[in-house]
Amino acid sequence: MSRPSLDDATETTPYTREMRSAPAIPKALAAKIARVARRLRKAPRLVLKEAIDEYVARHDPEAITEAVNRVTELMDSRPDPGVAGAARRILERTDW
Repeated sequence: MSRPSLDDATETTPYTREMRSAPAIPKALAAKIARVARRLRKAPRLVLKEAIDEYVARHDPEAITEAVNRVTELMDSRPDPGVAGAARRILERTDW
């Protein structure tokens, strides 16, 4: 049985369309990637993939909003009693 081509991919097949590319990387950048890969003990292609993933995540407004929302859910949003008291005293002394 032959494997279906990507052009034949549908929701019912396990094959999905995937962007594949081999970008031209300048030698200086390739050397930096190799240096980082050796230090992290990872394959250079993995370092490059992680760098692209991070870049895309940092420039995707929806991903940024989701990350901020996750952080704010973990924060204690109750007002600080000291700050609230200071604000109240200032407002009481202010002429309206």
